[in-house]
Amino acid sequence: MTIKLIAIGKTDNKAIVELIEEYAKRLNFYIKFEVEIIPDLKNTKSLSEAIQKQKEGELILKKVIASDELILLDERGKSYSSVDFSSYIQKKMNSGLKQLIFVIGGPYGFSEEVYARANGKISISKMTFSHQMIRPFFIEQLYRAFTILRNEPYHHE
Repeated sequence: MTIKLIAIGKTDNKAIVELIEEYAKRLNFYIKFEVEIIPDLKNTKSLSEAIQKQKEGELILKKVIASDELILLDERGKSYSSVDFSSYIQKKMNSGLKQLIFVIGGPYGFSEEVYARANGKISISKMTFSHQMIRPFFIEQLYRAFTILRNEPYHHE
């Protein structure tokens, strides 16, 4: 199985980029993992929130094929502890999926079309974080999930 993280907009902060690269490298020891960045839309100041979400949604859906499982990282999604999230990942791997895609939307979230295509939603926290900060947090949690599954001494209860 491949796990892919799709995110809207590049990250300008060098420290965030380094964290993403570090945990992505660690994660690739356990599973094929990819990060795909969809560039920010141009001239967003002239677009309404709804139009921006729709255009970003079209770009997201172009990256997804019918057999992919699409999970949105969304504040209204289900919350997991790290241990429960590792069980969730194990079930996805056991299901025979070829590709599991997680998506971080733009500043306004997702279009109705993306919600309609999604197979599920996960909340990282009840707090709100920038879509830049969610990237390393989520990748670290994926890495943590695999260390839990392997009983490695990274996670402490």
